[in-house]
Amino acid sequence: MTAAEKFEYMTVEEYLKFEEKSSTKHEYVDGRIFDVTGASRRHNIIGGNVFAVLHGFLDGTPCRPFIEAMKARVRTANCFYYPDVMVACDESAAEESVYTECPVLIVEVLSPSTAAVDRREKLTNYTKIPTLVEYLIVHQRYRRVELYRKDHDANWTKTEYRGMDHLVLESLPKGKLTISLDTIYKNVSLKHGSLEVQEGEEEYYISAEEAEALDW
Repeated sequence: MTAAEKFEYMTVEEYLKFEEKSSTKHEYVDGRIFDVTGASRRHNIIGGNVFAVLHGFLDGTPCRPFIEAMKARVRTANCFYYPDVMVACDESAAEESVYTECPVLIVEVLSPSTAAVDRREKLTNYTKIPTLVEYLIVHQRYRRVELYRKDHDANWTKTEYRGMDHLVLESLPKGKLTISLDTIYKNVSLKHGSLEVQEGEEEYYISAEEAEALDW
């Protein structure tokens, strides 16, 4: 979401109709809609790496991974969000559905404009979803992920992974899935304190000074 919020109040039904015809995406928070900004190549590479692992792991199961375009509905908070990556296990959902209320895993890749929302508002609201077991927050400017997991008593705990760590997801139907940070950050590397993105022959980076000013 950005500061370019739309102040007119909308019902859920009005929002869904509006979004169906809109050429850009908007998230809905209790009657207000907010623009969803475009993501950088680096952001897309990281999200795509996570999606690729989940897509292969979930093949042959009733669960499906989604990337960017599927909305997650948080009914108790009256919200609709577009997670970067999400896994839902709702076999009864119609293929034409544009949102799910049954995610088991949500992944957000931090950006300068979304980091605060992802780590505060969305953390609070996502953890209200009854089916959600894990919420993974992935940083861009260094190799660091934050995994929030719900235990059997419905309490949420946080574990951080850095550097060469491997994280283990436990929310998926085929059992535990181990993912290395090398896999998450494939084609994204640190160089002289800066975050460099490599795509074929092209590369670019943000400086360490720029990166240090933001926690994302």
